[in-house]
Amino acid sequence: MATTQEAVQISGIVPALTVDDLQKSISFYEALGFTIDERWEDKGTLLGVMMRAGKTEIGLNQDDWKKGRDRKKGIGVRLSVSTTPGNVDEIARRAKNAGITLKSEPHDTEWKSRAFEVSDPSGFLLTIFSGTSA
Repeated sequence: MATTQEAVQISGIVPALTVDDLQKSISFYEALGFTIDERWEDKGTLLGVMMRAGKTEIGLNQDDWKKGRDRKKGIGVRLSVSTTPGNVDEIARRAKNAGITLKSEPHDTEWKSRAFEVSDPSGFLLTIFSGTSA
């Protein structure tokens, strides 16, 4: 007979992405509303950052290219970023004002949320979404 256990309570997941161009990625995530919370440097060279928007964090690390410069990133990865109702359009507007091309414009979804998609400079796909206020 199988037993059921209560799942461990997890308070969050913090993705850490290896990126092609750290400065470009920082600018991209800043355009979405993130700010730098922590920086990691070695002899004056920026190696990575922890970015924060509200309670959400994302780590960005500069690729050291030890696995080759042709290594593809973001394949099979989608980051779903939840925000409060009403923020989806504002975040999309901020991104477009920063010169970022959206993969899809903000739209109402069949599951009663609002969402848009965008790819970061290294190819990681993000879906920015919020539920309805109803």
